[in-house]
Amino acid sequence: MDITEMKFAKVFPFLVQKAERKGRTKEEVYEVTRWLTGYSSLQLDEMLQSETTYGEFINNAPEFNPNACLIKGTVCGIRVENIEDPFMKKVRYLDKLVDELAKGKALDKIMRKE
Repeated sequence: MDITEMKFAKVFPFLVQKAERKGRTKEEVYEVTRWLTGYSSLQLDEMLQSETTYGEFINNAPEFNPNACLIKGTVCGIRVENIEDPFMKKVRYLDKLVDELAKGKALDKIMRKE
């Protein structure tokens, strides 16, 4: 199944679980997600209770953080900065932020500033 068609409520909990397995919290996953996408915690909770697809979640983000372009590194062996498809780049940005959380990186380092 194409990730754009998958339900947000099925995908996002895996990101939370990944972070929680390494001692991080759901709130921290929400915080980096809010930083990246512009969604509020309430909006995230509402989407988790809805039929919203992951494609809709990414494509309808209120305001993708302009500093997202500072996210660099690899996810699943692929360099995030080299991904050409804009949608997949945004998906991998969130994956990378959660990876960094799970590896113990400080929130102020994860949420990049120029």
